[in-house]
Amino acid sequence: MRAKILVYALPALILATIHLAEAQQAGKIPWIGYLASAGSGPSPAFIQGLQDLGYVEGKNIAFVFRTAEGHSQRYADLAAELVRLKVDIIVADSSGQALAAKKATSTIPIVITGFITDPISLGLVASLARPGGNVTGLTNIAGELGGKQLELLKEIVPKLNRVAILRMVSSGAPSSDDVFIKETEVPARGLGVQLIPVVVRGADDLEDAFRSMIKEQANGLFTRLLPTYSVPFKRVAGLAMKNHLPSISSQFAWTDAGGLMSYGTDLNVQHRRAALYVDKILKGAKPADLPVEAPTKFELRINLKTAMQIGLTIPQSTLFRADKVIK
Repeated sequence: MRAKILVYALPALILATIHLAEAQQAGKIPWIGYLASAGSGPSPAFIQGLQDLGYVEGKNIAFVFRTAEGHSQRYADLAAELVRLKVDIIVADSSGQALAAKKATSTIPIVITGFITDPISLGLVASLARPGGNVTGLTNIAGELGGKQLELLKEIVPKLNRVAILRMVSSGAPSSDDVFIKETEVPARGLGVQLIPVVVRGADDLEDAFRSMIKEQANGLFTRLLPTYSVPFKRVAGLAMKNHLPSISSQFAWTDAGGLMSYGTDLNVQHRRAALYVDKILKGAKPADLPVEAPTKFELRINLKTAMQIGLTIPQSTLFRADKVIK
């Protein structure tokens, strides 16, 4: 009798195990691998964008967050780790991260969030309209804005002729900063301005970087740095004021931190829109068929307090065009 029970029970147990495995597979939630240069988690705006689309962390979506902690040479290892973990999508915040992810996988979809200047020149996509591979998302086309940012600096500093470009050290691969400098050289020559690249690895290099700018007789500053704990914007802005350097950035956080001007796109909006790409891909869309989105709205912000501190008078015509003036 006991043998008969085992004979009948074994198939039932196997069948139940199969159904359980199928149920677990059916209930599997997608994992989003998020690569960042710094921070403790995905962009809050990105998470909010997913929440607006009905995603709840731990319920129908989950994150694997990896940060290089300001060390760009770690991108390759972090991207390879996300691939080994078999995440469903990789979200990349910068060109270095996106290039590392693309090198690590040709099958896992990669969504870029908007910090990347020219994904075509970097080899991430074939074209904005038809990316053609496993990468899509948003671009900030900051390289094309370099000329406009120079014009704005020239409006308030008519004698502007030497502009330092403060950037993080490259990981060795092409970067958005490289594209920005290359594309800004042409309008710079037209405005009679020489660009002076200045590289830092972190906050410890900032004092030396500004001494180098002064030695090179820079009378203006582009900052290409991101507002992370490894390079605090307030400290950079303070050094720019101390050295009486009129400055501009594409990031609005720059003027909030005490920088003179910012002109660019709202990266919070870019991150929320990146969530739309994740949603579309999870619902079956292929990255190759999703056009890369370029920003359509740009804002000018001016910190009038900083202008007064460094002894600059902002023309009324420039102030009238500003979307926000910090007084």
